[in-house]
Amino acid sequence: MASAQMVIDGRFELLERLGSGGMGTVWRAQDLALHREVALKEVRVVDASLEDDPVRAAKMRERVLREARALARLDHPSVVTVHHIVDSPGMAHPWIVMELVRGRSLEDRLQDGTMAPAEAAAAGRGILAALRAAHEAGITHRDVKPANVLLRQDGSPVLTDFGIAALRESTRVTATGGLVGSPLYIAPERLRGEEGNPASDFWSLGMLLYVAVEGHHPMRRDSPVATLAAVMNGTVPPPRQAGPLAPVLSALLVPDPAARPAPEQLDRMLAQAAAGQTPAAGQAPMRPAHAVPPFRPVPPGPNTHPVGGTDPRMGLPPGPPAVRPRRRRAAPLVAVAVLAVGLLTAMLATVVIVLPTLVRETGEAAGDRLRSVTDRPTPSATDAMQGTETAGSGSLLAPARLRAVVAALEKASGGVEFSRFSVYPEHAAAEAPVPGRGKLYDRFSYRDGQAIRTGAGGTLGSGDATVKLRSFAWDAVPKLMKTAESKLGIVKPTSRYLIVDPAWAFADDRPVLLVYLSDAYGAAYLAADMKGKVLRTYPRR
Repeated sequence: MASAQMVIDGRFELLERLGSGGMGTVWRAQDLALHREVALKEVRVVDASLEDDPVRAAKMRERVLREARALARLDHPSVVTVHHIVDSPGMAHPWIVMELVRGRSLEDRLQDGTMAPAEAAAAGRGILAALRAAHEAGITHRDVKPANVLLRQDGSPVLTDFGIAALRESTRVTATGGLVGSPLYIAPERLRGEEGNPASDFWSLGMLLYVAVEGHHPMRRDSPVATLAAVMNGTVPPPRQAGPLAPVLSALLVPDPAARPAPEQLDRMLAQAAAGQTPAAGQAPMRPAHAVPPFRPVPPGPNTHPVGGTDPRMGLPPGPPAVRPRRRRAAPLVAVAVLAVGLLTAMLATVVIVLPTLVRETGEAAGDRLRSVTDRPTPSATDAMQGTETAGSGSLLAPARLRAVVAALEKASGGVEFSRFSVYPEHAAAEAPVPGRGKLYDRFSYRDGQAIRTGAGGTLGSGDATVKLRSFAWDAVPKLMKTAESKLGIVKPTSRYLIVDPAWAFADDRPVLLVYLSDAYGAAYLAADMKGKVLRTYPRR
């Protein structure tokens, strides 16, 4: 562990420790070159098994750095800014240089008392904006909670501590039933084994807002195990002090992730609540019935009440289906008691919790009343290209549809250069320089045959590159998908998507197409050049 008065990389002098958690320690530091204070994160993953597995440790390091690089590309006032990454072969671990946000956390603010509904809605809207920026970049936060929201001196929120998102592909964390995040704010589907769904962050946001206006956490119970069982159940008592924010909480705190609002609708609802108006949940296009696995919640107990409100199904990217827990013998009562004691302090901090049997055994104890979905055959990449059930009718991942998406985005942006592009079976997102405005860029989305400008993005940095999307050989995508299925180690992928990186570090800063596959246990990807030649694969080990 580092100590104050140390100078990192000959440039950053450590001044004081600001805090620590499952992903390392954050320091206040002085940038000796630019004469400014910064936050310096000493990335040390708390995972004893990594000490005995240098190969896995190296892969974890690479994932952390890849996540940091992705975050460094996010230029949003509600996302903590990443300035620099310090890493060299001689270092024991990397350091991430970030913006030092002067202010206090939302958790500290709530120590003074609850927030008015309008105040909470305004903060929630800022947090949502940060999540939308991250989700469009392919990053899910997975630990949205008051302690990870900093309030600037003007009261505007900044979402921080994205670090644990880098653990989403860790074999130990996913394959053995481990859990990343804070149990009180974790979405119920993640306890059922579903990962990678952006809607899980929206549940956490809803729970944060609930606590902010109500002054207590509705899922807290007398024991850690009972708390986790309550979260898994997914039924939340209706709020009493939420006022115009109540419909927002009703829409977010539903156990089925597919029933939570799309980000655009959620932003409108929060804006209305911030203005003191009570929003209506409204209606949205229904997802095809086959796109959402049937949801069977645990019947509520005598003292629980589901949050009221409508149950609209939004056009979110489909998340991985739940996996039926393997049937096991119940663990000895002593083991459960020890686990409960070990989890007690974890309820109050960001931790990496390894729960190899808890979720499965809870399902056993409840008589398999938890959500249970039988294994279904997953269509092949060819099926996905043709628009079958996995991708939905007319998947955007088909070559012809990809070219149509690019053409529509070019028309909407007024140019042919893009700094970011990601596409899913049902929607796409992009960023493009503003014609004639220097380094300024705008954000765009494509859905249901239409490309629209979603807002101003910010300013491109000196290291940010752009690329002509029309230059990619989109006809190579079906073959790349087949290669991904055969090489990445994901037998039954539940999600497929593409990301264009205009300047990939591992390809001498040349543009690449990243082809992702994921299932309930995480994601893997391959990188191909603009002509469709595979450059590198990153299979799941």
